[in-house]
Amino acid sequence: QVQLVESGGGLVQPGESLRLSCAASGNILNINTMGWYRQAPGKERELVASVANGGSTNYAESVKGRFTISRDNAKNTVYLQMDSLKPEDTAVYYCNVRKTRVLVRDYWGQGTQVTVSS
Repeated sequence: QVQLVESGGGLVQPGESLRLSCAASGNILNINTMGWYRQAPGKERELVASVANGGSTNYAESVKGRFTISRDNAKNTVYLQMDSLKPEDTAVYYCNVRKTRVLVRDYWGQGTQVTVSS
């Protein structure tokens, strides 16, 4: 069992920045990929960004150049730096951790609200 706790969400104006953090605890061994998904009202959950244990990153086209994902393995934490935020970035952001040792297992945080509005 892995517990994920997100923080850093909030209400900001367009063009401002937020930094999301997700700290993993519990059975934190053998974490492979860490990432962020988001879900806006009436829409499906979508991948925002992910980072593999080797450092390779993947971003949604809509956030490339604006968001940066990083991880601190010593702290078992993944971050999402969000710059130049737009109203369309408004969503609940969910932390995701994937393990691929023997079996593929996904763990999810409870979500943190990001609202971009003037």
